[in-house]
Amino acid sequence: MTRSIVIAAVQANPTVGAIAANEALARRRFSEARAAGADLAVFPELFINGYPPEDLALKPAFWRAGREAVERLALETDEDFAALVGVIWPAEGPGRRPRNGLAFLAGGKVQDVAFKCDLPNYGVFDEKRVFEPGEGPRIFTWKGVRLGVPICEDIWTSGVCADLAADGAEILVAPNGSPYRRTADQERTGIVRARVAETGLPMIYLNEVGGQDELVFDGASFALDGRGREVMRLPMFEEAIGVMRWTQGPEGWTASDAPVAGWMEGPGEIYHAMVLGLRDYVNKSGFPGVLLGLSGGVDSAITAVVAADALGPDRVRCFMLPSRYTSRESLEDAEDCARRLGVRLDEVPIAPAIDAFGAMLTPLFENRPPDLTEENIQARIRGLSLMALSNKLGSMLLTTGNKSEMAVGYATLYGDMCGGFNVLKDLYKTEVYEVCRWRNAHDPFGVARDPIPDRILTKPPSAELRPDQKDQDSLPEYADLDAILHGLVEEEASLDEIVARGFPREMVERVQRLLYSSEYKRRQAAPGVKIGLKAFGRDRRYPIVNGFRDRVSGE
Repeated sequence: MTRSIVIAAVQANPTVGAIAANEALARRRFSEARAAGADLAVFPELFINGYPPEDLALKPAFWRAGREAVERLALETDEDFAALVGVIWPAEGPGRRPRNGLAFLAGGKVQDVAFKCDLPNYGVFDEKRVFEPGEGPRIFTWKGVRLGVPICEDIWTSGVCADLAADGAEILVAPNGSPYRRTADQERTGIVRARVAETGLPMIYLNEVGGQDELVFDGASFALDGRGREVMRLPMFEEAIGVMRWTQGPEGWTASDAPVAGWMEGPGEIYHAMVLGLRDYVNKSGFPGVLLGLSGGVDSAITAVVAADALGPDRVRCFMLPSRYTSRESLEDAEDCARRLGVRLDEVPIAPAIDAFGAMLTPLFENRPPDLTEENIQARIRGLSLMALSNKLGSMLLTTGNKSEMAVGYATLYGDMCGGFNVLKDLYKTEVYEVCRWRNAHDPFGVARDPIPDRILTKPPSAELRPDQKDQDSLPEYADLDAILHGLVEEEASLDEIVARGFPREMVERVQRLLYSSEYKRRQAAPGVKIGLKAFGRDRRYPIVNGFRDRVSGE
């Protein structure tokens, strides 16, 4: 007799802490999976509580609410339909931490719960802080099929999957909360292929989708049969359900009738991560829309484009805040960009405020010549004005600094750093241009074609805080700066290694000095979308007071 089971992989978008909303979403997906003929619906890691819960996971009331939600959801199951739902499972005694669980719901009740064994504690993960590990993996049997359920990190080393295979698992079902980064899809595929090759078992890799604070979960769920052949692939950055009929044959278990979506890559992949991250941050936080300063420069232009794609042009409002140093070209470019996007642009000249600050402070400056102080006053007047508009209009202010600028402190505290979110936070300046060129060539959300004027992409970058100012007056060329920063930040490379790549010693030492001395600014920066291996903040946690400096050999 041929054995088979129909499994629905539910790639869905929960909200951290919104247990009632997540429960309702799960219930809707139950109905869709049933209608598609599924015997079993599988949900991502900690779906009911949302991932990552951080220190919310330490609240007993939060545990209880999650458990009660899955107990209610269990009533939706019966003898023909079951579900695997991620949930924080309450601690088992005083002084104990809860566990990262996967509840098996069938026959109208919670039949069993599996617990995550390997708790990650690196990069953005702090699970050892809030969870206790499971003692060992679990196997659930449904429709006569033995399902091994490694949870996320459990598949990144061989032990848990090997134990499940030894215990008689027939199919591995792995729910995940794996955040996006540029290389994530290749890394996940490689890990799953390794576990399939070691065990000879098929694996369903199910990932969450959606934005949560600085993290974006890209979905990109997939499944391999026992011979390592891809049998299912769900899209990136959108909700989906992958229904697979698994049948046991001479070659083992294989799937049929499953969707196989294409995956993005390069700047397009990064752009979709930025859009999803901003959309969910704004919508899940309850803001009616966003506003930003549109300067006529490349960073504010692409930020406005991302906002219009994420929220719609009617929820984006832009402001030009010119000073006496703002060029006519910048005014024209900002107006042209806003027109192409269909967003409202208002002009708020800041010269009166600059004059007022000058009259107020000049007597106390003791006749000292103008310097960075006056430049920062301009940036802070803009920040104050935009924050006032944000308060009055109720829209969240977006800040627009890129990773290159934030790395070396080329930003003004309480000035251009003002804002609630930054989609460019983990994007180097050279990457900003790559994403701009990609977006000008593609209109993925049907908002505007070629939205960024060519002149914005070709003119030299400038903060326009003094006459004829250019970024490269005080910074290396961005191609060099970004290469050095990548070595220092992403690679933790030594100065010797970076100098050996052909960069002048003085330049490398100066960039290191700027990087370390600007940590205090980054601690006060807005959150933003994680794109690369080491985003400032949760990924890279350096002390503010830091006396260490690497040196080039021979000094």
